[in-house]
Amino acid sequence: MPNPLLEQRALAEGKALAPLTDRAVIAIDGNDRHTWLNSILSQELRSLGEGQSAEALQLDPQGHVEFVLHLVEDGERTWAIVEDSTKEALLVWLEKMIFRSDVRVTDHPELKVFFGINTDFGITWVDPWPSVVGGGVRYAQDAPVFNGREHILDSAPEIELVPLDAAEALRVAARRPRQANEVDDRTLPHELDWLSTAVHLSKGCYRGQESVAKVHNLGHPPRRLTFLHLDGSNHLLPEEVDVTLDGKVVGRVTSVANHYEMGPIALAVLSRSVPVEATLMVGNVSAAQEVIVPPTAGKAAALPPRSELNQRR
Repeated sequence: MPNPLLEQRALAEGKALAPLTDRAVIAIDGNDRHTWLNSILSQELRSLGEGQSAEALQLDPQGHVEFVLHLVEDGERTWAIVEDSTKEALLVWLEKMIFRSDVRVTDHPELKVFFGINTDFGITWVDPWPSVVGGGVRYAQDAPVFNGREHILDSAPEIELVPLDAAEALRVAARRPRQANEVDDRTLPHELDWLSTAVHLSKGCYRGQESVAKVHNLGHPPRRLTFLHLDGSNHLLPEEVDVTLDGKVVGRVTSVANHYEMGPIALAVLSRSVPVEATLMVGNVSAAQEVIVPPTAGKAAALPPRSELNQRR
């Protein structure tokens, strides 16, 4: 019988790959593809060169996350790895945005995506997490090394394959957000620390840019991503998603895993007002927080109180 913890270890050591069966691959061709992508997405993409990777978001006018794209350039076209559940809607939106640009967008259902750590197969998207890319900013004080890779292949390579759950456990341990889990219709990139790898704060205009800048420079995101160490004494992962403090719901668990070294862990999106030192409950399981996005995220915390500003005027 397979041992999930040993499978995770093999994946973490670069000795295995995990098929990402819930991802899809889109190709973007045409001479205008870089400037076009740059104009509609949150990342600076005009100079994306052969072999380079980037993460980008498509936002609504209020700055909420609608689509997440993992982009890699091969010199002839730009490939996008996306959540399979969002692919059809994303393709429709991209087609609407082409106008007169020399751009062609095509679905490639025959291609598969595999996850590895420090591996090199086929067309490889190199995950920038947890680095801070040019034009970005990180709210988290500390972030574990990840070295994640996503490989676009037409068939499985000759290496041990482990289940998707193994990749998810390593992602949760890396505090790495994912659209399918952490994003809902209210999600701002600030809440998930995505300003570090997926948003360029000083590039030209794109949809949602004004809201992104306003929250970062003048306010605080209303929610924050946190890492939870779950009490594993009952050897079961909680099935509940509500996170409570003193009996009151203060957030939701978005991802949960049993890690081969840390035991039961989770990512959760909480109200900004939840004290960082509070021990929380997920069902009947206690959960200790490890801060990812602090309540002070944004720049308002660095400004004098409003009364003091008025006095200065």
